[in-house]
Amino acid sequence: MSSRKNYYLGLKADYSQPGLVPDTLKEKLIAEGIAYVAQKEATLPAIDDSYTLEVIEQENKDWWPTHCEALRQGRGDILTGEYREDLVYFCQDGPYSGLEQQQEREKHWWALIAQPGVTMVWPIVMFYGEHTFFEWKCVDDETHETIAKGNVTWVRRGHRGGCYLKTEQLTFYRDVFAPDSLLKLITT
Repeated sequence: MSSRKNYYLGLKADYSQPGLVPDTLKEKLIAEGIAYVAQKEATLPAIDDSYTLEVIEQENKDWWPTHCEALRQGRGDILTGEYREDLVYFCQDGPYSGLEQQQEREKHWWALIAQPGVTMVWPIVMFYGEHTFFEWKCVDDETHETIAKGNVTWVRRGHRGGCYLKTEQLTFYRDVFAPDSLLKLITT
């Protein structure tokens, strides 16, 4: 059996539990997330000698903390920008195709997991080429109960490609639809 490890070794920030990311780094990560979204090309780039799986994997490692911070801050503009126009999204009430089909449902998910008094954490994240797998959970800051959890695989062709396939299993324990007061907190 292999030994346990810190999945965040070598990454810019550790999102495995609350309170590990300094405030000074949070805004830098948001700015980087915006910059990464701006690099996405209209056509999915080829994996070749100039854009290798190793380069793509490193870009995905650089992107990961920006994604986590965007979710914690409810930055739906960044989160949507991470997807390709032809996204395929498999989840229990999908599949969804493109950016329109999942939009109504996903904004409720984002509002619930980014609500005040709840902190989203990602205890496990693994990278392999253009594949990123992670487990997440949302913890109530006061009661410490898990209000939602799941696991996700993104197929993301680095900054130039963005995410073109997402698979997700998610479970909400406390709420399924967000009230309007929480939906208004998500940046669109």
